[in-house]
Amino acid sequence: MFMSLRPLTFRFVGFLAFALPLAVAGVVADAGAYDGLFRPAPTTDCSIVGGDGGALKIEDDVFFGVESQCRMTRATNVRDMDATLYDMDCTGEGEDWTQRALFMRAADDGLILVWNGFAFKYDRCPVNPVRGTVTTAEDLGIAD
Repeated sequence: MFMSLRPLTFRFVGFLAFALPLAVAGVVADAGAYDGLFRPAPTTDCSIVGGDGGALKIEDDVFFGVESQCRMTRATNVRDMDATLYDMDCTGEGEDWTQRALFMRAADDGLILVWNGFAFKYDRCPVNPVRGTVTTAEDLGIAD
């Protein structure tokens, strides 16, 4: 049994390297509720999706990560929260896997994404991202 879990763990951790379960009951979520481009860091190139250093994209219930994509299915609203639990049917680097993920709107219009044991906060990308934009120290919050 240990040998069968190892490939799954490797794929899952590899997928989470970029990025990023609750018992719930509720009504099915609105389609496209989380659509947009999101960046894991202020220096992320929002004009790149699906590659190293780029943004993640959610469109029409498909999550696009680094060299992978997941169909977001079985949407279930989390009671009394602005959050949705999805079954994620994923493909990437020649492999297929299924995971569950919780998506939540952040207070600043970003995205909070929770995979079993991992939680990530992403900022929304600007409306018209420009390739190669340089972020200043002040934008990063490290100015004098």
